[in-house]
Amino acid sequence: MRISIIGTGNMGRAIATRAATGHHDIQVVDRDREHAGALAHELGGNATAAQLGDPLTGDVVVLALYYQPVMSVIKDHGPELEGKVVVDITNPVNTETFDGLVTPPNSSAAEEIQKKLPGSRVVKAFNTTLAGPLTAGEVDGYLLDVFVAADDEEAKSAVTDLVESAGLRALDAGPLRRAHELEAIGFLQMTMQGALGNTWSTAVKVLGAS
Repeated sequence: MRISIIGTGNMGRAIATRAATGHHDIQVVDRDREHAGALAHELGGNATAAQLGDPLTGDVVVLALYYQPVMSVIKDHGPELEGKVVVDITNPVNTETFDGLVTPPNSSAAEEIQKKLPGSRVVKAFNTTLAGPLTAGEVDGYLLDVFVAADDEEAKSAVTDLVESAGLRALDAGPLRRAHELEAIGFLQMTMQGALGNTWSTAVKVLGAS
């Protein structure tokens, strides 16, 4: 699978690390070409680097950025995402108060992104996984669960294949509108970190499922 990952922060690095274990062709994309190059060099294998604005080689594009920068990227580079499977990993937290989400009450980041990208197939995934556990692929011996929500079944299947090839467990969370609930879970996971020791090493796990 050809995957473009936009963003070289903690989550971009974590997703790229897991994707590399699945032997995918990975294009690392960043506004700073040197940052992209450094991560691509670290990944080795089939990883290449690109600067934002260069052609995206991935059939699947992971937006490994915070919500506000994602919307900026879409505004400036939306046509480059036409026809792609676009993976939204965001939890659209109010970064000024950190006491809620900035999306409309009956919507989600993923749905707002889909509105901006009508020619793309948006999939919600990875928003309930923290970067540290995601890099490791497990917590306390349990494989990480990755909830996948999308309206397009082919796009959902592609992201499910990516997740499972990376050594993680994909769980079908339903249509894209379920991103509303997934983002609430992701936000709760973030706000609880202080009470959980502030290690940012916890995971949301479904037990009892085959």
